[in-house]
Amino acid sequence: MIVRYEPFGAWVKLEHTAAIVALDRDGVRTLGLDGGAIWSDDGHLSMPIEVHLAVTSRCAAGCAGCYIDARPDGIEPPRAEIEAALDALRDAGVFTVAFGGGEPTLRDDLAMLAKAAHDRGITPVVTTSGLGIGDRKLEQLKAFAQVNVSYDGIGETYAPESVIAKLGASGVNVGVNIVLTRTSFERVRETIRRAAALGAREVQLLRYKPQGRARSLDYLAQRLSLSQARSLGSLLRELTAEHGARLRLRIDCALVPFLSADADLYEHPETLMRWGIFGCQAGAALGAVGIDGHVAPCSFAPPTALHVRDLRRGWADEPGLRRFRDHACASCTLSRVCRGGCKIVSEFVTGNLNSDPECPRIASTHE
Repeated sequence: MIVRYEPFGAWVKLEHTAAIVALDRDGVRTLGLDGGAIWSDDGHLSMPIEVHLAVTSRCAAGCAGCYIDARPDGIEPPRAEIEAALDALRDAGVFTVAFGGGEPTLRDDLAMLAKAAHDRGITPVVTTSGLGIGDRKLEQLKAFAQVNVSYDGIGETYAPESVIAKLGASGVNVGVNIVLTRTSFERVRETIRRAAALGAREVQLLRYKPQGRARSLDYLAQRLSLSQARSLGSLLRELTAEHGARLRLRIDCALVPFLSADADLYEHPETLMRWGIFGCQAGAALGAVGIDGHVAPCSFAPPTALHVRDLRRGWADEPGLRRFRDHACASCTLSRVCRGGCKIVSEFVTGNLNSDPECPRIASTHE
């Protein structure tokens, strides 16, 4: 059992599993444990729970919304550097590492990196475009606790459906990531049905964000319309009713502000808290390590001066991380859950880390 004490109590993870349980202080005491001095602090999490680790900036997919502007001639750090980063994540008490890029499957040593994470007690997951994955790479992907395939709609050529089907058939815990744009939102029900039929066990809906190649005025045409944002809550209820326990349904933290348009959730935010649905986690429960080893609040945020080798010592006080914390709308009942919405969107649209300007309750005032 791995225990990481926090001001609220502790995170507990059983070895050789991916499950993490949050226990309050009384729950921790029933295990015969005590957080000591940490429990005298009411501050933030001591370290991130999950870190997104870029292992390459190479990719040939050319996705219009690529958040790091990955290219075929991108950088690929040597394995020793990645393993040193994993050492730092282990020492900091990080539970999950999400390998990304770029296209991680372009690395010949990807399975070795997954094993290196396992050996350090860290659960490895990976995201892939699905391009160029043959039988040898499929075998390598079995080393991961979960493989997520980018899949934005039926017939999308950059995410071959055959890869999702082969992963599912081989016993791999496979999920799909669906980026919600104005266009993909309209066909998301059909897309999810197809993903489930192919063998996906999880669907994660992601907000389109203005970073990398998406950081342009075209973002304003691609983002969800206000009516689409307002309908997210009812869409999630509809999808849950249709797919039930057969398919796990998740949303990324940037979509949570849209739930403020749902009257029931707005009046009862404890419903979201009970299911572990929270808004912006950048610089708190979530962190990212770029291709150069520097730490960022999330994969979409600019890197800070903090290097991953100093993560344990510098996470709490790094200014570039701290500025992403404690943003909330005082007048909103969802403030404890939403935490001010997506800072990446806010910075792009307003020039500052203000409350999310695309939140339906804020956007409605400008109609």
